[in-house]
Amino acid sequence: MKLPDGPKAPSFLQLLQAIAYPLERLEACAKRYGDTFTSRTTGFPPLVIFSHPQAIQEIFTADPNQFDSGKGMGVFQPTLGDNSLILLDGDRHLRQRRLLMPPFHGERMRAYSNLICETTETAMNQWTVGEPFFVLPSMLDISLRVILQAVFGINEGERFQQLRQFLRSLLDLTGSPLRSSLVFIRSLQRDLGPWSPWGRFLRLRHQIDELIYAEIRQRRAEMLNVASVHSREDILTLLLAARDEAGEPMTDVELRDELMTLLVAGHETTAAAVTWALHWTHRLPEVGEKLIQELNTLGCEKDPTAIARLPYLNAVCQETLRIYPVALFAFTRIVRTPIEIASYQFEPGTVLAPCIYLTHQREDLYPEPKRFKPERFLERQFSPYEYLPFGGGNRRCIGMAFAQLEMKLVLATILSHFHLKLVDNRPVKPVRRAVLTAPPRGMQMVVTGVHRSQNALIPV
Repeated sequence: MKLPDGPKAPSFLQLLQAIAYPLERLEACAKRYGDTFTSRTTGFPPLVIFSHPQAIQEIFTADPNQFDSGKGMGVFQPTLGDNSLILLDGDRHLRQRRLLMPPFHGERMRAYSNLICETTETAMNQWTVGEPFFVLPSMLDISLRVILQAVFGINEGERFQQLRQFLRSLLDLTGSPLRSSLVFIRSLQRDLGPWSPWGRFLRLRHQIDELIYAEIRQRRAEMLNVASVHSREDILTLLLAARDEAGEPMTDVELRDELMTLLVAGHETTAAAVTWALHWTHRLPEVGEKLIQELNTLGCEKDPTAIARLPYLNAVCQETLRIYPVALFAFTRIVRTPIEIASYQFEPGTVLAPCIYLTHQREDLYPEPKRFKPERFLERQFSPYEYLPFGGGNRRCIGMAFAQLEMKLVLATILSHFHLKLVDNRPVKPVRRAVLTAPPRGMQMVVTGVHRSQNALIPV
C-alpha cells in the first residue's frame, strides 16, 4: 500500500526532530507536503497526519468499528493499565464511557466550582508580593490538588500526601523528553534497579497502586453505610455506585485504571493550559485588562457559575487552547477495515492521526494564526472539525467540561486577587513534556500588587 508522501529523512532522525522541535517539524512538513503526509519515526509505525477539517470530519464521523483506536494509545498502558478508557475499543469502550459520564455532567460541575476556587485561593496564599514564582509548578500543584480532591474527596491526611508526592514524582519522571523515551519506548524498558528510569517508574507505580487500592477497599466498606454514601460527592463514590446495563459494577482493577486515567489526564493538561493563559494575558496587557474589566462587571461576590459564562473569558481560554494546544494530536485511529479518507485508500493496520496543532494553525480558518486574538471566538463559531483541543468523535476527552471549568475559574480567581507581571516578557515557545507540550518550567511571574477587594471570589 502506498501511503501519502512525507519526509524522507531516516526514521531515527525524524524521531529526534519530533522530540526536540515538534511544532517546527509539523509546520515544515505541512508546508512541503500539504494537508496530508506520512511521518516515520523509530519505535513507532508510520503515522498518516491530517489537518484539513474535511478529512478530520471523515475520521471523527466514521463508524468507530472501522478503527482500533485503543491499540493506537498503547504507549499509555504502563501508566494507566489495560482497562483505561483510553486503551479500550468497541463495547468495552462504550461501557466504560457510560459508567464514567455521570461525574462530569449537570450539578456535579457546581460542586467542583467551589473546590476549584478554594484550592486556588489556598495556593495563592503561598505567593508573596515582589517575590517571583515559577508559574507551571504552581499551576501543577493547584491542578493536582483539585483532581485528587475531586476524585477521592480528600485534601489532607497521610494517604492524600503520599498520593500527591508519588504522582508528582511519577509525572516528573515521565515529563522530560529523554526520560519519557526510556519509559515509553518498549525496547528501552529495562529494570536495572531503583535508580534506572524504568525501575524507578515501576516502583512509583506500585506505591501509587497500593494507595489507590487501599482507598477503594475503604470506600467499598463505607458503601455498606447508606448515609455515608449520600454524604460524599467525590468521583470515586459515584463510580463505586455505577452499574452497567447488566447491573454489574466496575471491578477494583477497572476502578484503579480509570482513576489513574483521570488523575494523569486531568492534571498536567489543565495546568499547562492555565499557565499559557496567564502568559498571554500578561504578555498582551490589553487582553488582561479587558478580561479584568469583564470580571469586574460581576461585582465583589463572584458566583463561579456566572464566571464560567463570561464570553471574553471563554474566548481567552479558547484562544489559549487554539494557539498552543497541550495535545498536538487527537487520539490516533488504527484502520481495521479498508477506508477512504481525504481521497486516499487506507488498508488495515494504517495509523491515522488528526493533527490538532496544524488544524489550529490554518490561515484559511484562523487569519494571522500566530497572533493571540480571543476576539476570533466572539466573531464566529468553529465546527468541531476546525477547533478540536479535546479531540473528537467517540474519543473526545470525557473530562472536557471539567477541564474548561477549571481553566476559567483558576484564571479568574488569580486575576481577581492579584496584579501580576512576567519576569521576562520575551516570547515563549512550547517544550515537549512526554507526549504533550507545555510552557517551559522556568517561566516566572511576580506579584506586583493585591486587589483592594479581598473577597473577589466567594464560592456559592
